[in-house]
Amino acid sequence: MNLLRTLVTVSGMTLLSRILGFVRDFVIARAFGAGPATDAFFVAFKLPNLLRRMFAEGAFSQAFVPILGEYKNQRGDEETRHLVDHVATLLVFALCILTVIGMATAPLLVWLSAPGFSADASKFELTVSLTRITFPYIFFMSLVALAGGILNTWSRFAVPAFTPVLLNLAFIGMALFAAPYFDPPILALGWAVFIGGALQLGLQIPALKQIALLPRPRLDWRAAWADPGVRRIAGLMGPALVGVSVSQISLIINTVFASFLSSGSVSWLYYADRLMEFPAGLLGAALGTILLPSLSRCHASGDRSEYAKLLDWGLRLTLLLAAPASVALAILGVPLLATLFQHGAFSADDVLRTREALVAYSVGLTGLILVKVLAPGFYAQQNVRTPVRIALISLAATQAMNLALVGWIAHAGLALSIGLAACLNATLLYRGLRQSGIYVPQPGWDRFMLKLMLALAAMATTLWLGMGREADWLQGHLWQRAIHLAWLAPLGAASYFATLWLLGFRPRDFRRRAST
Repeated sequence: MNLLRTLVTVSGMTLLSRILGFVRDFVIARAFGAGPATDAFFVAFKLPNLLRRMFAEGAFSQAFVPILGEYKNQRGDEETRHLVDHVATLLVFALCILTVIGMATAPLLVWLSAPGFSADASKFELTVSLTRITFPYIFFMSLVALAGGILNTWSRFAVPAFTPVLLNLAFIGMALFAAPYFDPPILALGWAVFIGGALQLGLQIPALKQIALLPRPRLDWRAAWADPGVRRIAGLMGPALVGVSVSQISLIINTVFASFLSSGSVSWLYYADRLMEFPAGLLGAALGTILLPSLSRCHASGDRSEYAKLLDWGLRLTLLLAAPASVALAILGVPLLATLFQHGAFSADDVLRTREALVAYSVGLTGLILVKVLAPGFYAQQNVRTPVRIALISLAATQAMNLALVGWIAHAGLALSIGLAACLNATLLYRGLRQSGIYVPQPGWDRFMLKLMLALAAMATTLWLGMGREADWLQGHLWQRAIHLAWLAPLGAASYFATLWLLGFRPRDFRRRAST
């Protein structure tokens, strides 16, 4: 399996999802703007989405995939199928309980995550209603994560990478066609979350049947718990949950801070985060997805040299692609936001306030993606304690910076604290891998970094000169902005990759095959 080709496939599916995500945000911004209703929805959606990231795509995947890979390589098909069935049994049982509890305690959850909303009774009640509608999303997405872990371990990356497309289609359809039939219209977005989760789960079923690993949950959860493989997964999940929870806890605390700031702050942070998530998902999530199974196979076979080379490959690709994305977001904040979102109820002032958060987020984008590459270096070895300790340090640093920055630069300070903490997290993970001997850098890093800096300088200069005045972006018509951005962004990318080419970079230098 060619890892570079696999990365292109997964990133391509993610790109489609992100493009539709921008269409979705364009539709939502045009229909609802940035105000009390959207603040209520974004807070309500943040709760199940948070649990999805913490549990489904976070702790569960990090604990499940290495054990599943071990069973696949060492235990045989029959034991592997039993493990999948037992894990599915316990997962369904736990998710049913969690979903019921979450819907019943929605008022408490809203009060804890956005206490500032309690000053406005109608806004608080709307958020509670939306939370109850969206909360079953965690049920669907946890089972999607189970299916995705199985498919990725069997190198079937395309279907799990495509599934987020369905959520975006549900959002777009409900916002465009169903909103007028709801009172208030924002409720349509809550039902879009529910429908999108169900569609994503349904898409996994045929792919699992093809590899004869469609889970078969049973009523006897005690027998499932007796499986030693299940117990090992549960043992790894505890520390892993703490580790992945840290960044999500930071987001919750940021929402708490933002709920006390001026109206629209939650929405400004959301739209800035959406732009930052484009490269983070396109590269970070894709690299993490394909690296964890490959690293797990290397660890199972005891190939330390190949393990280090895989990490080195991931780090170089991350810097090669994440660094220019970070620079581009910082420079093109107003052009991107004005073109994508400045329509209908989304004003020029909303663009400028969102740009402040986007620039702050961009500081930590490369660090955020590096964490996605470095953390699997520990997880593949079933070592979750080290990343947990580092994540806790990052959480403490984030909150200290929140207190220092929010009074100075308001909502942008909340974004900057997350970005700086991501850089700290990546630095400590890197140091831990080096000190333990897990990662040994391959030759040529000095030349690589020098060439990268020169290419970044060429791209930044091109974008800055080609962008023109920010006022023109805020005042121009949509088609003028779109045409300008349509040639400016490719020009910046061309200047970057042309400089790399002149300095000796070639695509073949980054081809790599996974161990089997």
